[in-house]
Amino acid sequence: MKQQARGRIRLRTGETSDAKKLFALIQANLEEGHLLPRTLGELTVRANQFVVAIKSRKIIGCAELAPLSPHVAEVRSLAVDAAARGSRVGVMIVDELRRRARRDGFEKLCAFTHVPGYFIHMGFSIVPHLWLAEKIYTDCVKCPQFRQCGQYAMVVPLDQAFDAERGYGLPASPAEAASGSAEAGRYPAAGSADGGHCRTAPPA
Repeated sequence: MKQQARGRIRLRTGETSDAKKLFALIQANLEEGHLLPRTLGELTVRANQFVVAIKSRKIIGCAELAPLSPHVAEVRSLAVDAAARGSRVGVMIVDELRRRARRDGFEKLCAFTHVPGYFIHMGFSIVPHLWLAEKIYTDCVKCPQFRQCGQYAMVVPLDQAFDAERGYGLPASPAEAASGSAEAGRYPAAGSADGGHCRTAPPA
């Protein structure tokens, strides 16, 4: 299994066996009012779409790379353990999701959040919700908070020149990719948030 490290925090792809821990982490953020719920069954099926952050063998952060269309993917269920907030775990995870989304051929990465400043620091821009019709017709229309959630729609283009200019989500070198031991990109200065609402988590 490919793993990436930065100090004592490692990033890896989620596994089916992680589902209960992902559920517990998301549930904790849900109780704080920062996320929409996910079922254990859903997380079991989709665990391998998650990037998880590990410290001392404990999952301290997670987020899913959720395809919305062949061109757009979403940062979903971004959550960080309360004790790990402020250590840039969310930034590491989002940066890795950006790299993976670009590798998989997506043109845009989006997030829906109440904390736009956090994502702006990582190159995202606020856009009209209608610019992300894929999200509206996939999830929003089924949500009880539809048209009342107050979230910001955020988008970043998955353009290598854009990322290289700002130092985001840079691909591993061929040697690093072959060894599977690359550091998870570069981590730009960011605010203290680790995400927003609607399947992205709280300031930390």
